[in-house]
Amino acid sequence: MKTVACVVLPGFAPFEFGVACEAFGLDRSDDGIPNFDFRVVTPTPGVVPSKIGFSINVDADLSFAYEADLVVISPIPHEYWDDVDERVLDLARHAVARDAWVLSVCSGSFVLAAAGVLDGRRATTHWMYAEKMASLYPEIDVDPNVLYVQDGRIITSAGTAAGLDACLHLLRLELGAEMTNTIARRMVVPPQRDGGQAQFIARPLPETSSLSLAPVTDWMLENLRLDLPVDQLAARAHMSPRTFARRFKADYGTTPAAWLGRQRIIHAQRLLEQTDLGLDAIASACGFGSAAVLRQNFGRTLGLTPTAYRARFTCTAAAPAELEAIAS
Repeated sequence: MKTVACVVLPGFAPFEFGVACEAFGLDRSDDGIPNFDFRVVTPTPGVVPSKIGFSINVDADLSFAYEADLVVISPIPHEYWDDVDERVLDLARHAVARDAWVLSVCSGSFVLAAAGVLDGRRATTHWMYAEKMASLYPEIDVDPNVLYVQDGRIITSAGTAAGLDACLHLLRLELGAEMTNTIARRMVVPPQRDGGQAQFIARPLPETSSLSLAPVTDWMLENLRLDLPVDQLAARAHMSPRTFARRFKADYGTTPAAWLGRQRIIHAQRLLEQTDLGLDAIASACGFGSAAVLRQNFGRTLGLTPTAYRARFTCTAAAPAELEAIAS
C-alpha cells in the first residue's frame, strides 16, 4: 500500500477526518516508517464545509482516488445518507471491483452501503446509527457491537476513536506489528484494541485505583508463555472468577480469553518480525503450546500463515540480547 485517498464531503466530521490524516498522512520516515502518498479529495474541488462551522479547501477531485491503493471514506451527516453524490458511489464501486482497500469511518459506512458494496457482507457503524443502517439496507449484516469489521478488503469502523483502531489494524496488515506499534506510540494510543472488542465499555476508567485490573493485565503480558486460566487471574485480582470475568468485560470490552489471545498473536508477530526463532519456540514463548496451535490461531486472526507473515515483515536482525528480551 503506497497511495491513500481520503474522500471528504460537505458536512464532514473533523475528528474522524483527522484520524485518516494522522494515520496515513504524516511523515514518519525518521522512525523508519515508509511514507504514503496521501491526498484529500472531493467530487467538486473547492471549499468543503465541516459539520461544526469551519471549512477546508480541497484542491483535488476524485481522479487520484480511482488509482489509490486505499480509499478512506470520511463520515457524512445523516441528512445526506439517502442522497450521496453519485460520483462517490461510483468511486466506491470501482475501488471494490479493482480490489483496493476501502475503509469507512463512523457514518462513512452509509456511503458504502448506498453504493451497494456492503450487500451480503458483515459491517459496522456507530452504535447510534446501526439500527438505521440495518433498516435501510437489510442485505447488510450490521454488527452494532464491535469497533470495526474487516470483510475482504473492506473495513468499516464504529464512531470516533474506533476509526483509529481500524486504521491501525490496516497498518498492521500492511506494515507489520512493530512498525504499527511505533506509529501507535507516537499517537500515544494503545496499538492492540481488536475489532471484536465492544464499542461500549461500561467503565472506561476504574472507580478507584485499587480496583484497576491493570496490575493483572500487566502480569499477563509478562507471562504469556504460561497457561493463564481465569481462576488464577481472578485470584491475583482478589476476586471470584465470575466477578473477575464480569469486571474484565466491563473495563476492556471483551473477555479475558479473547484479550489474552490477541496479546499472544501480537507477541508472535513481533517474534516473527524480529527474530529467527522457529515456530515451536515462538509458540512456546507466546503460550500457544505448539506450532500447530500457533498456525491455527495466527491464520484465523490475520488470514495468513506465520511463515508467510515472516517472509513479508522480517526486520533487520536484532542483537542477541534484544532477541532474548523479546522472546522472554
